[in-house]
Amino acid sequence: MLNSTDVFVIGGGPAGLAAAIAARQQGFRVVVADGAKPPIDKACGEALMPEAIAALEGLGVTLPAEDCSPLHGVRFLSSGLSAEAVFPYGCLGLSVRRTVLHRILIQRAAALGVELLWQTAVTGVSGDNVELAHRSFRCSWIIGADGSNSRVRRWSKLDSHSRSGLRYSFRRHYRVAPWTDRMEIYWGKHSQGYVTAVSNQEVCVAVASRNHDLRLEKSLPEFPELNARLRGAETTSAERGALTANRKLSRVWQGKVALAGDASGTVDAITGQGLGLSFRQAVVLADSLRSGNLAAYQTAHRELALRPRWMARLMLTLEGRPRLQQRTLQVLRSRPEIFRRLLALHVGKLSPIHLAVDGLTLGWGLLTA
Repeated sequence: MLNSTDVFVIGGGPAGLAAAIAARQQGFRVVVADGAKPPIDKACGEALMPEAIAALEGLGVTLPAEDCSPLHGVRFLSSGLSAEAVFPYGCLGLSVRRTVLHRILIQRAAALGVELLWQTAVTGVSGDNVELAHRSFRCSWIIGADGSNSRVRRWSKLDSHSRSGLRYSFRRHYRVAPWTDRMEIYWGKHSQGYVTAVSNQEVCVAVASRNHDLRLEKSLPEFPELNARLRGAETTSAERGALTANRKLSRVWQGKVALAGDASGTVDAITGQGLGLSFRQAVVLADSLRSGNLAAYQTAHRELALRPRWMARLMLTLEGRPRLQQRTLQVLRSRPEIFRRLLALHVGKLSPIHLAVDGLTLGWGLLTA
């Protein structure tokens, strides 16, 4: 049985739904297919940076206050030291359970008239056809949003990429009253811990390291302050694991096929920018589909990823270097304006040129020498 649509999105996670919503806003007929049953969960820190919130608003997606918690800044902690910075004026982050976010995106896509095919595996892509188990779709455009191990990327021969060292992340939720409205990053000798509040009685805790055997419970003793806060707390979710890395593709489109989200390359989870990057990609991809120019998407995609990848490399200079972690936090405590400006850069409110003018780039270079 042959069907037709303007845009077929393979992958119904947040990146795929965002791409579908953006395409539908441009007037395209859109179908989304995913082999999973919603809501789809994934190990992640569940924090949305201010740019992610702005992108969601552009997609007509509002996160109800009762379903999320506000994030006003970032706090670094290491061996008894801490330093923090607030987001620039007018910027607010939010943390929300991944399953809740997925449900809200599904509701928005359905309200716009996106056809959603759940528990429907895509078996292949050929030219302008998408093959399902019992039918085919002829499409003007095909979007691969099927994750970091994308089959669409492989089918379309777009798999050439460079990748930094893989890291392994694990996430779990704990029933405990949140103690902060910051996204907390704990620096340990072998791993980093991440904490965000996702409700008034629950926190999300994630850890990341290069050791695939260093699970969450084994990592917590590296973070005495966090370990003490979680001692005796009830766990409210099973531990989930995922891979994270900086991955850059040579191309993110070929013919009628474009990649989005993790299928199109990734930034390390330490940035907290993965979802926000996917949402912003969705908007520029829809614009490119409307103009029929996927080469423009390639250019915009590359520009969107530059700052998050640079920030990931910058932050990971602290990984596995306890003395440097201590020295850095001491500097950020004594000169809080440095942290404020770095955070402003991280959320797109300050350009690298301003940092160079202020001499902060040189200052960071001295710290990491």
